[in-house]
Amino acid sequence: MPLVRQRRTPHGRPSQPDRPEDHPTRSANVTAPGREVPNAEIGKGYEYAKDQVVQITDAELRGLPLPTAKAIEIDAFVPLETIAPIQIAEGYYLAPAGRVAAKPYKLLRQALQRSSKVAVAKYAWSGRERVGLLRVRDEVIVLNAMHWPDEIRDPSELLPPPVEVTDEEIEGALALMETMTRDDLEGPEFEDRYTEAVAKVIEAKREDRELPEMPEPQTPARVLDLMAALSESVAQAKASRGEDADVHEMPKATKTTSAKQSAKKAASKKSPARKPRSA
Repeated sequence: MPLVRQRRTPHGRPSQPDRPEDHPTRSANVTAPGREVPNAEIGKGYEYAKDQVVQITDAELRGLPLPTAKAIEIDAFVPLETIAPIQIAEGYYLAPAGRVAAKPYKLLRQALQRSSKVAVAKYAWSGRERVGLLRVRDEVIVLNAMHWPDEIRDPSELLPPPVEVTDEEIEGALALMETMTRDDLEGPEFEDRYTEAVAKVIEAKREDRELPEMPEPQTPARVLDLMAALSESVAQAKASRGEDADVHEMPKATKTTSAKQSAKKAASKKSPARKPRSA
């Protein structure tokens, strides 16, 4: 089945020109002595030790004893929610290869639609076997590449330091989420403003016009009170949607009991002041 990229470049093709002369640059493959190597002379290989490479030809790759070398092989059907989103990578539209493949294509598409499941498949891509996800979008089968489990980094090393979060703060965050909940992702806030701004700059330079002025981004104030920040966010979200912006002050974190406070005060009166430690 032919693969067609889902993504498209909306505003031309990016380039990297030479600044002094404005000439387009290009990437080149150069050996250590400095000789440029044309693509026709570049092969594939596997480095099993430092500077020790086994070369592999395209004919040898085409003759690999794998059923996925020339076809997509479905291994299982699973509910989509059983697959971690971090495993899902770039997507491609699958098209039937001629009239002969039209009926199997339609059969698989309708089976996926009725079962509410996705297919897990293997296929060959860029000289290696990969695992992918088949699902339906707008009457077309989509192949999403997937990362192998050993390709995903363990996130435990990125965990923040332990902090305390109160129930009131969680309730405030949930209130903000409820205010910002919507049924779709349609609207001006979900448009690619960066690409539009770059397109305006390119158009102005093509016509030798003055570049459009970009508004300065608002610098957010330093957040000192999380609950106050959540309350303000809820009010802003409601106001932007035309709703009543009046927000009741969210409850603050509960304080310790008066008995404990009294004990702390009494202890502080009896204990002498500590002297600073010497350097």
